[in-house]
Amino acid sequence: MPRLIALVLLLSLAAPALAAAPKRPNFLIIYTDDLGYGDVSTYHTSDVHSPHIDKLAAEGMTFMQMRANCTVCSPSRAALLTGRYPDLVGVPGVIRTNETNSWGYLKPGIPTLADELKKQGYATACIGKWHLGLESPNTPNERGFDHFHGFLGDMMDSYTTHRREGHNYMRLNQKEIDPPGHATDLFAEWAADYFSARAQHADEPFFLYLAFNAPHFPIEPPKEYLEAVKQAQPDLDDKRAKNVAFVHHLDDAVGKVLASLEQNGFAENTVVYFGSDNGGSLPHAQNNDPWRDGKQSHYDGGLKVPFFVRWPGHVSPGSRSDYQGMNFDIFPTFLQLAGATPAADLNAVSLVPLLEGKPMPSGSRDLYFVRREGGARYGGKAYQAIIRDGWKLMQNDPYSPLELYHLQEDPQEQTNLAKSAPKKFRELQQAMQKQIQAAGSVPWQP
Repeated sequence: MPRLIALVLLLSLAAPALAAAPKRPNFLIIYTDDLGYGDVSTYHTSDVHSPHIDKLAAEGMTFMQMRANCTVCSPSRAALLTGRYPDLVGVPGVIRTNETNSWGYLKPGIPTLADELKKQGYATACIGKWHLGLESPNTPNERGFDHFHGFLGDMMDSYTTHRREGHNYMRLNQKEIDPPGHATDLFAEWAADYFSARAQHADEPFFLYLAFNAPHFPIEPPKEYLEAVKQAQPDLDDKRAKNVAFVHHLDDAVGKVLASLEQNGFAENTVVYFGSDNGGSLPHAQNNDPWRDGKQSHYDGGLKVPFFVRWPGHVSPGSRSDYQGMNFDIFPTFLQLAGATPAADLNAVSLVPLLEGKPMPSGSRDLYFVRREGGARYGGKAYQAIIRDGWKLMQNDPYSPLELYHLQEDPQEQTNLAKSAPKKFRELQQAMQKQIQAAGSVPWQP
């Protein structure tokens, strides 16, 4: 009897500690397509108003100096989901419907973020734009995602017909579907549906990768959004007005997703990362201010992107960071927060210290960028950029000379120091050469 009493007492003392054990967070990535740094009102006054995105930023940490992993879509997505530079996983360029102009093939066997989180007991889902493969073995369900509801391909020829060069790439898992409606609205609705479904399994953590096509061209805002912008800002030219309306529509979709997250009881224990795959497209009147140039360019207008992380009760609201990293740093960050140990060979770096209000480990870090492309300007060749200790060595096509900028003194990249700083030029050229060599054994075709 005394032993029984002692056992009951021991269990009663242990119960509060067990109850207080931290619950593993859910993870939500909201990834936008071609959303420029200057096209959210978080960073500076703009003709775009993005209250829902701004609120998300205000409730967490705003990163002021983060860069995308590439100037275009597929490589950035490959890096985000693998934690490795895109040419190391076989995606140095855009994966396209037309095989003669496709420049990547996601390496088999490389674990994705979904793969790694599944090992930790997470339910995994991808909703929206995939763009990492049109067929087996590189469909979302084969690369770690339990659930896929979205678009396999690159861009849509129209947000309302959901076709690409005559093909329908809309899928519910492996099943072809043809849903009516604007793609931005559909992806937001499907995310809300997913949260509702997960509410029935609230004891099991989840990871949702929600990738909007917007505001990638074609710039197709709903009519009522365009009319509202023209009424409020009649001085805007038509091209810019369409883009502003398009971002307003995207912002409302983000608001609906976040509202559903809260309504289903997940907001307090979900780490939300919001970002963009590259800078905005200048020919389509998108805005990357204050940085030079835009999409496809290794100047910072093509690379610096919106980047916010919210986790109520853990990340201080209204906090800011000037840390210079890359989108794929989310990969080891999420793994660490899930209780896993990220692989030692990742190129990405965990941001957990920053989220906890601590400094990052000391030491410099190279940031490397690559893109392979076809056509007359590129000829199927790759072009690169590398940043080290505030210096950037870069080119914007494989036939132009390398340029060198001292970003700390020249953040708008106006003064090319390639000839006047030969020692620094050679140092970064050697570092770039090392990165190019590392990817030499990785095929980027099937």
